[in-house]
Amino acid sequence: MEKHSKRYRGALQVADLAKDYPLAEAVGILAKFPKAKFDETIELSLRLGVDPTAGDQMVRGTTPLPNGSGKKVRVLVFTDNPKAAIDAGADHAGLQDIMAKINEGWLDFDVAIATTDAMKTVRTIAKVLGPKGLMPNPKSGTVTDDVAAGIKAVKAGRVEFKMDKTCNIGVGIGKRSFTPAQILENAHAVLEAVGKAKPASFKGHYIRAVAISSSQSPSVRIASADYGKY
Repeated sequence: MEKHSKRYRGALQVADLAKDYPLAEAVGILAKFPKAKFDETIELSLRLGVDPTAGDQMVRGTTPLPNGSGKKVRVLVFTDNPKAAIDAGADHAGLQDIMAKINEGWLDFDVAIATTDAMKTVRTIAKVLGPKGLMPNPKSGTVTDDVAAGIKAVKAGRVEFKMDKTCNIGVGIGKRSFTPAQILENAHAVLEAVGKAKPASFKGHYIRAVAISSSQSPSVRIASADYGKY
């Protein structure tokens, strides 16, 4: 963010952005930053100390957010029984027909769930869904035969986290319209989930840095006392 922007200058009036703050205080600071004209997403950013080139040190997982994500999630279900999926709350459902649409460029959904049987067919479009982060995966709970439970979990605010090639993770944990208490509770849930996802083979300083920000705000750095135990 450009340092001369009006919003950045406004943030500097609230806090010293070069300092680290306890998580609860950082959430309070974020609430005082100048707001955008829309309900911004609050994001928790983490930098890990793992080796991104080691196959057994990839960090990914899911966690429910106690207060939801505040985001309307459009769910697609790959299944041979689309009516049951729609009845359970899916926004779109089907198999060969949906796959044909996706191959033509249609991607109007946020999360894809697949039944175990359907997954055998869905793998043929992995090259399309994979790069978009939309490929169903057992580790993220999106390959399941309990479609109704899968849809409910995603719609209720279950979020997925996955480390990128530079060992960073970014997770949306709510909206600016949430109360600081709701944001704080969601942030703790993500920190705990990432902490539990620590690779068994890793030895050393796991979570190196954490920061919190909104869509159009600078980041507020979090003091290590809030994540050092991980």
